[in-house]
Amino acid sequence: MSDQAGDTKLEVKQASKEVKESENVAEKYSAMTVSKNSEMNMGELSSSFSAVPTHKPVKKQIQFVEEKQEFNKFPTKTGRRSLSRSISQSSTDSYSSAASYTDSSDDETSPRDRTQVNSKGSSDFCVKNIKQAEFGRREIEIAEQDMSALISLRKRAQSEKPLAGAKIVGCTHITAQTAVLIETLVALGAQCRWTACNIYSTQNEVAAALSEAGVAVFAWKGESEDDFWWCIDRCVNTEGWQPNMILDDGGDLTHWMYKKYPNVFKKIRGIVEESVTGVHRLYQLSKAGKLCVPAMNVNDSVTKQKFDNLYCCRESILDGLKRTTDVMFGGKQVVVCGYGEVGKGCCAALKALGAIVYVTEIDPICALQACMDGFRVVKLNEIIRQVDVIITCTGNKNVVTRDQLDRMKNGSIVCNMGHSNTEIDVASLRTPELTWERVRSQVDHVIWPDGRRIILLAEGRLLNLSCSTVPTFVLSITATTQALALIELYNAPEGRYKQDVYLLPKKMDEYVASLHLATFEAHLTELTDEQAKYLGLNKNGPFKPNYYRY
Repeated sequence: MSDQAGDTKLEVKQASKEVKESENVAEKYSAMTVSKNSEMNMGELSSSFSAVPTHKPVKKQIQFVEEKQEFNKFPTKTGRRSLSRSISQSSTDSYSSAASYTDSSDDETSPRDRTQVNSKGSSDFCVKNIKQAEFGRREIEIAEQDMSALISLRKRAQSEKPLAGAKIVGCTHITAQTAVLIETLVALGAQCRWTACNIYSTQNEVAAALSEAGVAVFAWKGESEDDFWWCIDRCVNTEGWQPNMILDDGGDLTHWMYKKYPNVFKKIRGIVEESVTGVHRLYQLSKAGKLCVPAMNVNDSVTKQKFDNLYCCRESILDGLKRTTDVMFGGKQVVVCGYGEVGKGCCAALKALGAIVYVTEIDPICALQACMDGFRVVKLNEIIRQVDVIITCTGNKNVVTRDQLDRMKNGSIVCNMGHSNTEIDVASLRTPELTWERVRSQVDHVIWPDGRRIILLAEGRLLNLSCSTVPTFVLSITATTQALALIELYNAPEGRYKQDVYLLPKKMDEYVASLHLATFEAHLTELTDEQAKYLGLNKNGPFKPNYYRY
C-alpha cells in the first residue's frame, strides 16, 4: 500500500508540474498578437495554437490586422485580370484544376507554334506536351479498372473487327475515360482522329498518351476559341484521310463539316451524338431537310439519359463545387434551373447535404416531379436576391441574364451543368465597368463598381468536366452505348436507316446494362416460357416497349 501511495504522490506532483508548465506556455502564446509589422507566418501561428492547452483559457485574444477588410472590399488594380485577355490566357492564369495534372512548368507557347514528334516519328497531332504520355498512360490504366464492361466488349468483338475500315472523327471531352473508348474503337478496327468539345475539359497527359499510341489528337486544356475551331479543322481536313463516321458531343464537329466540307459530309455513313445541344441541332437539320446522313441520338437512350445524366451529375456537381469554392452546402439556398435528368441529380445531391433547393422549370410535368420530390418550383426573379448558388442545366440560352446577375447578393456562386456556355449570359459581363479577378483555376470573381461580386465557375462552361472529374463507372455505360451505336450505323445494311435521327434500339440499351451488372454481382431472373407468353415477350428481350418510361 505504501508503494502505491508513493506512486500516487509522485504522479500528482508530476501532473502539477505539467499544469504549471502549460500555464507558462499559455501565458507566452496568449500574449502574442499578429500586428502589421509582425513577421510571424501562418505556419508559426498554427503551431502557436496547438501549444495552448485546452483546459486553460487564453487571456488575450489573437488580433488580426485590417479586420475591416471584408470579403467585398473593392480590390486594388494589382492582380486584376484585363477584360481584353483571351480565353486561352485566362484559362492558364493559375494552377491546373483537379481534372488535369498538367505540369505548370510547361512551355507557355501555344502547341500550334511547336512541332512535336512521338516515339514512332509521327507529328500528326497537336497536344500540350507529348512528354507527358507516360503519365497519361497510367491515368488510362486506372480508368480501365472501372470500365470493365467496355473492356469486355473490346475483348468479345476484337477478333471480329466490326469497325474495320471505319474512319471515325471524334469531338468529345478528352479524358482518361474517353481514351478507353477511343482505344476500344481502334481495337475493333477503326482509324480515329480526335479533338475536344470543350476548351477546359481536356486532360493534357491523356491527350499525350493517345498521341503517343498513334491516335491523331488535336486538343489541349485552355484553348482559345480560334484554337478550338483550328483543332476541329485539323481533324477533318487532312491529306489522304477522309472520315466516314462522326462521334460528336455538342454538334460543333457535325456543323463545321456540314458548313465547310459539304462534299465530305455527304459521304459520312453515320453520326452518333450524345448531348442535348447536339441532338437539338441534328433535329433542326432533319426538320429543314438538310440532314443527308443517318444519325443516332445517344443522349436520349435509356442508358445515357438515366445513368450518365442523372447519377453522374448527382456526384460530380458536389465534386466540382467543392474543389473550386470549398463551399459548405448545409443551409445554403440553391436554385437549380431545369429539372431534367441532370437537374434531378443535382437537386438530390444538394438536398442530401442540407441545402435549401429551389427549382425553375418551363415543363409542367418536370415541375410536378420537382414538387413531388419536395422542391419548391419558382421563377428565378422571385428569389434572385436571396440565393447563394445558381446552377443551370437546361440546354437553353440566357437562362440567367445580366439583369439577374446584377441583382444577386454578394459572394453568390454561378455555374452551369449544361453542355454549352449559352445558359449564363457571360458575354454581358465582359464590360469595362466590371472587373474580372482570377482567384483559382476556373474560378473568377466578377466585381461590380460598388465592390459586390459573384463567383463565376469555368466562365459559364460545363462545371464538372471543366473543374473536376466525373465517375468512371458511369462513363463506361455511356462509352459502351456510343461504341455500339457506331457499330450499328457502320454495319447496317443499306436502307435500314434513312437520312434522319434515330434512338438507339432498346435491345442495345438492355445489352449495355447487362454488361455492367457483373460489377455488382447482380443476377437477373429469367422468364419461364409461360410467363413470356403471358406478357407477349421474347425471353431474351427486349423487355419493355419503346413507349415505356423508365
